[in-house]
Amino acid sequence: MSRRKVRIFYLPLNRDVILGFVGLIILLSFGFIHFDNSNNINEQAVFSQQNKAIYNGPEDKQAMALTINVAWGEEFLPSMLDTLDKYDVKATFFFVGRWVEKFPEKIKEIHERGHELGNHGFRHLHPKQLDKERLIKLIKDNEKLINKTTGYQTDLFAPPYGEVDDRVAQVAAEIGYKTIMWSADTIDWQRPAPEVIIKRVIDKASNGGIVLMHPTKPTAEALPQIIEKLQSKGYKLVTVSELLE
Repeated sequence: MSRRKVRIFYLPLNRDVILGFVGLIILLSFGFIHFDNSNNINEQAVFSQQNKAIYNGPEDKQAMALTINVAWGEEFLPSMLDTLDKYDVKATFFFVGRWVEKFPEKIKEIHERGHELGNHGFRHLHPKQLDKERLIKLIKDNEKLINKTTGYQTDLFAPPYGEVDDRVAQVAAEIGYKTIMWSADTIDWQRPAPEVIIKRVIDKASNGGIVLMHPTKPTAEALPQIIEKLQSKGYKLVTVSELLE
C-alpha cells in the first residue's frame, strides 16, 4: 500500500505578518459594525424628524405662527378674532373638548373666519400620566367632537399643560398627529400687563417661531401691538400648518 505524502506549508510568523493579520481583523470588524448600524442610524434620523415634538418651524423661513389654546376665556375671543381680522392674520386655535361641548357655535365661528383648528385633548389631563390607550382616547375623542361640530379634521396636537416627552409625541404620531409646542411663551394665563406679554413675544421672535397665547384680557389688549411689531420686523404671520410646509 502506498502512502500519500501530505505537504505542510509553514508561514513565517514574523512581526510584519502578525501586524498585517491584526490590521485585517480590525478593518473587517469595523466594516461589519458600520454595515450593521447603518439602517439603525437612518431610522433614528427619521424618528427625530417626524415623531418628536415641534417647537418651531424652518429657521430659513421669515414667518411665525400665533397659537391660542382654548379651555376657558371665551369672553375675550370676540376681541381677539376682530383684531386678527383687522390685520388679516390667521391663527391656529387648539381646543379642549369639554369647552367645545359648551360652546359649539364659537368654534364654528372661528372655523368660518378662516382660522386653523387644533386638538388640545378632550379634557385637560396630564398626558405623561396616561397610558397609551388613554392618551389615544384623549386625542381621538376630541378629534371626533371637533369633526362632528365643524366638519374639520384635526391633525395637530397641543398637549395639555405643555406636558410632552418622546412617548407622548410618538403615540400622537402613530394616530396621525404632529405634536406642537412653542418657542415663545407669553405665560399670559398669569394675567400680566399687556406690555409684559408683548415683550415676551418680541424678545423671542425668530424665523419659524411659534407663539403660545390664551384668551385673556391682557392678551386681547396686547394682540394688536404683537402683530404690528412682528410684521414691522418682516415676519409673515401664518398658521402652524403653513409654517411647517
